[in-house]
Amino acid sequence: MGVSRTLVLGGIRSGKTRLAEQLASESGDAVVYVATATVGDEEMARRVQRHANNRPRHWRLAEEPLRLASALESCGGEVTPPYLLIDCMSLWVSNLLFAGEDIFRNEREAFLEGLRNYPGSIAIVSNEVGLGTIGMDPLTRRFCDELGWLNQALAATCDRVVMSFAGLPLWLRE
Repeated sequence: MGVSRTLVLGGIRSGKTRLAEQLASESGDAVVYVATATVGDEEMARRVQRHANNRPRHWRLAEEPLRLASALESCGGEVTPPYLLIDCMSLWVSNLLFAGEDIFRNEREAFLEGLRNYPGSIAIVSNEVGLGTIGMDPLTRRFCDELGWLNQALAATCDRVVMSFAGLPLWLRE
């Protein structure tokens, strides 16, 4: 199939990560799972462990809660760039918002530039938060706005976009 960039959108527990994992597996390429999650409590630790248990053991793991561009650069420099599965933009945006405005702005732009230049295939997982209600507080509204704008930028950059509903893919661009 060649090099592809796929944005996998969906709600919470919609099957988006499973779909991205399927795409990565079907590629036949070596895979690096790029995790943006940070573990701050036991419930999150269980979520992370569940994801780890579901992944093939031969996949590599890169944990990068803030500097996704550096992960792209590092993997892109390999002789055969691996298929990157980046999970997920929602947690990454949250991490960036708490890291401060300069880091947020610089890392977002660096990631989008790195995505355009990455020589291998990528699947990017992100929550679609635009289908719900308006947040009650400024931070929630800012998060939803920033994630929505990032999803739009990713959709413009990716050649494939798919929405997962109840574990079923709805291809928006194939």
